[in-house]
Amino acid sequence: MYLKKLSKNINFNSKIVKAKIIEVKGSSPNSLDDIILISTDTIFGTIGGGNLEYLVIDEARKLIDSNIAKKVMNIPLGPGIGQCCGGYVQVKLSLHNNSKDAIKDEYIFNNVKPNLYIFGSGHIGQALISKLENINFNTFIIDSREDYLKMTNIKDINYLLSKKPWEIVSKLEDNSYFIVLTHSHDYDLKILNEILKKNNTFVGLIGSLTKKKRFYKRLIDNGHNKSIVDKIECPIGIDIGNSKDPNEIAFSIITRIISIKNSLKHLSNNKIKKVI
Repeated sequence: MYLKKLSKNINFNSKIVKAKIIEVKGSSPNSLDDIILISTDTIFGTIGGGNLEYLVIDEARKLIDSNIAKKVMNIPLGPGIGQCCGGYVQVKLSLHNNSKDAIKDEYIFNNVKPNLYIFGSGHIGQALISKLENINFNTFIIDSREDYLKMTNIKDINYLLSKKPWEIVSKLEDNSYFIVLTHSHDYDLKILNEILKKNNTFVGLIGSLTKKKRFYKRLIDNGHNKSIVDKIECPIGIDIGNSKDPNEIAFSIITRIISIKNSLKHLSNNKIKKVI
């Protein structure tokens, strides 16, 4: 059996069942209108996993075998199916000749990766990029020190050398995630000064509350609106106490930006209507 990502570019030319969540009540591992495509040997996407998904997949393959056009399943998410969510879902199953027919008029996420720009390839920068594999960001690490950039060569990480990294900020994509943790407070300030001139999704600065107060004052003195400056997160990452460990700090930062990315997903333009 093959598990594959659900996307608008699927081109599967055999019989396939679309299972779509058409009603949700209470606690559930999925959302209204979530869909999964199921063939005899391949599954595209997920509706939350667990026994719920197992039951739906099993029923979908029965539809394929018996050539039944459609069916509605009413599933309570309780001990009866081995899940303790406590909610209820209604799933509509429909048989189609191919994937294009199945996803016609459905809303499918393109899964376009947001840009993540990390300024500084020291201990924390290196710890960050070593943990971003399979995380849904298009990641760049930027430094003025060539030897630090050459410390690693990780697939899918974009390495950018800039002797004056603040000068390239204007050329970077808007609506991106920016993490600033260079070896120099002067560099950090100059980079932030340029980032705040852009539309951005997230700006994080490594440092203490003392650094935060000093930087915020200087940025406001530089003419930036206080409401914009206040959006900089410093210290960066979720609260992990007083840890100084680069790997723990990296995990806290990644957790924070994943949280923001997922909370903004419903506002994203990546969800487009597939019309054939």
